[in-house]
Order: sequence, then structure tokens, then C-alpha cells
Amino acid sequence: MSVRPIPEDFHTVTVYLGVHDGNAAIDFYERVFGARLEFRLDRPDGRVGHAELYIGDTRIMLSEPCEEGALSSPPLALHPDSPCKSSVGLHLYVQDVDATFELAMDEEGVSQVNAVKDHFYGDRSGALRDPFGHLWFISTHKQDVSPEEIKERARKLFGGHE
Repeated sequence: MSVRPIPEDFHTVTVYLGVHDGNAAIDFYERVFGARLEFRLDRPDGRVGHAELYIGDTRIMLSEPCEEGALSSPPLALHPDSPCKSSVGLHLYVQDVDATFELAMDEEGVSQVNAVKDHFYGDRSGALRDPFGHLWFISTHKQDVSPEEIKERARKLFGGHE
């Protein structure tokens, strides 16, 4: 039997978040986005060394920073306040963007980046930064729009002339 290059139940791309408080992050993602904890590995000091959660049908991973030179996944540089200032943006489709956005905005440490509104490409969406510094684009797909119609709507919206 051969080994699959992509493990079963994984997508080709999986988001990996560096967070400062793994317990709080897991709790937040469960409470606000309906995440389900699938796997968790704690370090000897009790911090989250690696966790995997599902939000809908998508797996995300997270860990807390660890010392340079230690097994670190992701590396310390991927954490929100590292000197590299790396950032992660996540796009999340939900049943009701307004309800999810309102729930998130009631949480301490969440900041609105863009208010929820209808967009020319058929989605209703808004953006927020969670308490751990990560950017979330939260959307509900409201209308099927062909690629041609999206281009036409964009042309009109952004100053094109007929």
C-alpha cells in the first residue's frame, strides 16, 4: 500500500495559525465559528503545541510560540507579533454572515476591519481581526454571478464606461 502525498481528510492547503493563548483561541473558534477540536497536543508546560480544528469542512491548525531551536510548527516567525510581522487572512463562508459577525463583535479583543455589506460578486461579507491578530473575511454567498457578469459589475463599480 502506498502512502498518499496528501493525508486523507486534508485539503491541499491548510491554514496554520500562531497564537499567544491556544486555549483561548480554541475556545473562541469553537464558540464563534462553530469549530470542532479534532486533535490537540500540549507541550509539557501546558501550552498548545499543535491543535487541529474543523470549521465546517475545513481543517485549520494552530500552535503557541516556542523557543527558537525547539520543535516549532509553525516557526516562531509566523506568530502575530514576531519581527517578521507575518499575517494570515482566512476566508470563511457561513450560513448567516450577519449573525456570525455580530457574535464575533461581541467578543473581547475583536475589531471590525470592514462592515458587512453586499458585494458585486454575489457575496455578503465583512472582515474582522480576532483577539489573536488574525484577519477573517466572513461571507454568505447570496447570488450566483457568472465570471462575465462579475467583470461587468466591477467595470461599472470601479469607473468603467459603457
